[in-house]
Amino acid sequence: MSGMHARGRVPAHARIPDAPPAPDFPAPNAPAYAPTYAPDLTPTPASPMDKPTGTAKSTKSARTGGANKNGKGPKVDLATEITASLVVFLVALPLCIGVAVASGVPAELGIISGVIGGLVVGAARGSTLQVSGPAAGLAALVAETVLEYGVAMLGVIVLGSGILQIVLGLVRLGRIFQAISLAVVQGMLAGIGLPLMFSQLYPMSDSKAPGTPIENMAGLPGLIADTFANPQALIAAGLGVVTIVLSFLWKKMPGPVKKIPAALVAVGIGIGVASLPGVDVKTLQVGNLLASVDVPGPTEFAGLADVGIITAILTFTVIASAESLFTAAAVDRMHSGPRTRYNPELIAQGAGNTVAGLLGALPITAVVARSSANVQAGAKTRLSRTLHGLWLLAFALLLPQVLALIPIAVLAGVLVHSGWKLFAPEEFPKMWRQDRGEFAVMTLTTLVIVATALLEGVLLGLAAGIVLAALRMSQTVIKQHLEEDTAKIVMAGNATFLRLPQLIEALEAAAEAGKPRIRLDLTGVTHLDHACRNQVEEFVAQQRGFGLRVELLMPGPAKPTSTPTGGADMAADEDFPSTARPADSVLPRRGYAPPTTTGATYPTQSPGPSPTAEWFYLDTRPMPEEYPTRPEEYASR
Repeated sequence: MSGMHARGRVPAHARIPDAPPAPDFPAPNAPAYAPTYAPDLTPTPASPMDKPTGTAKSTKSARTGGANKNGKGPKVDLATEITASLVVFLVALPLCIGVAVASGVPAELGIISGVIGGLVVGAARGSTLQVSGPAAGLAALVAETVLEYGVAMLGVIVLGSGILQIVLGLVRLGRIFQAISLAVVQGMLAGIGLPLMFSQLYPMSDSKAPGTPIENMAGLPGLIADTFANPQALIAAGLGVVTIVLSFLWKKMPGPVKKIPAALVAVGIGIGVASLPGVDVKTLQVGNLLASVDVPGPTEFAGLADVGIITAILTFTVIASAESLFTAAAVDRMHSGPRTRYNPELIAQGAGNTVAGLLGALPITAVVARSSANVQAGAKTRLSRTLHGLWLLAFALLLPQVLALIPIAVLAGVLVHSGWKLFAPEEFPKMWRQDRGEFAVMTLTTLVIVATALLEGVLLGLAAGIVLAALRMSQTVIKQHLEEDTAKIVMAGNATFLRLPQLIEALEAAAEAGKPRIRLDLTGVTHLDHACRNQVEEFVAQQRGFGLRVELLMPGPAKPTSTPTGGADMAADEDFPSTARPADSVLPRRGYAPPTTTGATYPTQSPGPSPTAEWFYLDTRPMPEEYPTRPEEYASR
């Protein structure tokens, strides 16, 4: 009690030291501590020796993400950006084709969306290293939409989604996606990487994947048996394994050789092996890109009167926006460069989908596999992701015969390596050691994504993270103690409805103790929600109705108490006989009135006590160590 630990009364006119400590219970509407001096706020002249500490410069550097001296962003290493764009191109090409096939549309539409993701979204401001294109997370939804409304209506739906995304970005709703738990982000990455690995093991052996991630995992024994039974499939699998090994070990190569992307080396080896006599492995096949463009006409736009089409537009908007911005949060954690600007990025995604809709192509989102490949390849600016769209366009239009030489198994091996990097199995034991609760959130997010889809897994992971945070914020300590005629309960912490069972158990134990007096001390509670407050008040009213004396010390500011008049409703404290008060009142808290000192100024307070008034102090002795913390411990006493 700030040096006044004794119980009893102190006259108001007793001498108070010139520099008193802060009172334990400030008066209502007064600050917690009233200083005994008036601080001199007159600015002192700047000394000629004073120099900036460099804080502003550091802040600016952090804000710009490592900008150069001209403030124009990171220095561009053109060679690195070009090689990174080629790596992203090699990762994006099979993904574009695979997503299109899985969505039930021609493969060329997937490449068109990939080109738009590079040239339109990639050139826009927002994110720096995030790469966009057709995403596997939307493949199932696209397939259902195409099956119900046809490929022609897909353009209208994607166009409407793009316009809505632009509107959402303009009203600045993109930043809400920054509030995402790291455990959810890591779980999302693992949930994307694991199915990606298993799905690409099939094309790596020139086979077709069964479908869902669970089916792909279950079909692995049969895939291995079929591969060893087919010599050509075994050659394709060998090319895929060589690609994976090169992807892991190439960075250990000496000298400038390691600067060549491992994926390019693997493609060269694959083309060489595929051209050998007697080798018959599957290679990429791309048709006429321009002939695949299907611009929506008046007939398709008339379909906007259909409620189902409007629902599809809203669904595409929500899922595409969530997937893109959740991916942005994940990609930002992969590098130390400029952070994503969420609202401009949402506008950029909307612009890409608007163009894709006008061309009748697949919807576009940010894609983790391509983005992580871009980061791992050493890209630092938007140039690499923009160039990857240019390579897609150039190869599809001008060099389709070159694409036809690349074995699919090699590209599948590149994706298996990307999936392993996303899965990052070492992060799970690391999270287990750091935080078991966050580990549970991370694992749950991963499993749900694998079992269902990306959006469902992320949403469930977010819900689990919120529940975990609520449980941790609702830390309530309840201690109980029995004396000769009193059952005492002391609470501290945050009392929310999540701790209601614990509170009810403690109250019931106090009532069953058989003591004529119950004292509930809740002054240490920092937050008391409505459910817990209502439970306490009902308990107090009920026990007083039974004739027991119940003293209730509630948290919050002091309340004025009426002058006691005596009677059965008065509850006197055995330690403070003169503090008899109405049984349902709150014990008044001690006020503080500093002495008048020359030159000192104090905040205006309520009128202080008269010279004959007395101050009273609460008992501040700590609870005995032997106090039980659970009601059932009473049974052993």
